[in-house]
Amino acid sequence: MKKLFSEKVIKNKVVLSAASLLVLGSGTAYGTYEGTKDTVSLTVNGKEEKIRTHADTVSALLKEIEIDIRKEDGISPAAGKKIEDNMEIVYEASKPINVAIGEKRRTIWTTADTVKELIQQENLDVTEHDKIEPALDTKIEKDLSLTIDKAFKLTLNVGEEKQQVWTTSTTVADFLKEYNVKLNELDEVKPALTAKINEKSAITVTRIEKVTDVVEEPIAFDVVTKSDSSIDKGKQKVIDSGKEGKLKKHYEVVVENGKEISRKLLKKETVEESKDRVVALGTKVASPVSTATVSRGNDSVAKEFYVNSTAYTASCSGCSGTTATGVNLRANPNAKVIAVDPNVIPLGTKVYVEGYGYAVAADTGSAIKGNKIDVFIPTKSAAYRWGSKKVKIKILD
Repeated sequence: MKKLFSEKVIKNKVVLSAASLLVLGSGTAYGTYEGTKDTVSLTVNGKEEKIRTHADTVSALLKEIEIDIRKEDGISPAAGKKIEDNMEIVYEASKPINVAIGEKRRTIWTTADTVKELIQQENLDVTEHDKIEPALDTKIEKDLSLTIDKAFKLTLNVGEEKQQVWTTSTTVADFLKEYNVKLNELDEVKPALTAKINEKSAITVTRIEKVTDVVEEPIAFDVVTKSDSSIDKGKQKVIDSGKEGKLKKHYEVVVENGKEISRKLLKKETVEESKDRVVALGTKVASPVSTATVSRGNDSVAKEFYVNSTAYTASCSGCSGTTATGVNLRANPNAKVIAVDPNVIPLGTKVYVEGYGYAVAADTGSAIKGNKIDVFIPTKSAAYRWGSKKVKIKILD
């Protein structure tokens, strides 16, 4: 029994020794395996850690730690680079970004940090006039939505000012708001505020306003005549010169782009009444002077001869209405006055004109030279009927 136990013990020792030898051999092999690994510094999305690996390349290492590589991912050094001991490897996963440029939609995978960097990396078609949301300095995050509204140029007319401008607006109202064009109550906009716009559009804002204009006008005075027997017939004297009044007219004026297009009278206001001019008309008949000449009635004929005659009115072109001797023909439409050449017939001379009657030489004219006279007639129609004709004139004294 003792021998059998001893054999068993010896057998057990042998087994134990064999087992110990096997374990010792495995540990040595493991230590040898571990010792052949390379140590690398791996930074994944900003987090750094030390890794020991038997991977041959950078891509194999990333696959070993279960990272699925996309072509857009950032890897340094390159994925095909062989692993070396103490190598530093940086990996940054790309993020999907939803990009809308005008009507086009697509997804971009990127490692850019900001919207501006993404636009530069992808060489996106963006100009300074385009509208970008979110802003250029926005940090890139997964599934970020980037919208780029393409700007276009159109014509803007505001009042008399015309210009070409860039916009990303879609309606007239949005466009005017974008350019801070304030509309007054009466302004007109074409096309309508709700109309859609594009690069062929032309927007016109017509500035319209209503203003009140007050105009002061004179009120003409009336001329009142009175007979005066102390003044020789054919002469007159101003008793009161009269005075013009003042009238204010209030107008509603419509102004379009700074120019008046209509005017409406709202009311009249008399500020000062006019004062009549009073004129005394002589009625005194001078006593006839006897001469050796032929007498006709109460008048003595000193001389008679033929003259060429024409007619004029107080309202003719260039006429003042007052004769060279001061007779106001407009105030005295029935006066019998002729214009003469003073070298032939002195001013103040009483005459008798065939077909016209008794008159006074009280006026002159630049065209009245020599044996020519111009008879005063109140109306244009009667003056036209007189025409131009030769008549006999008698000089009375």
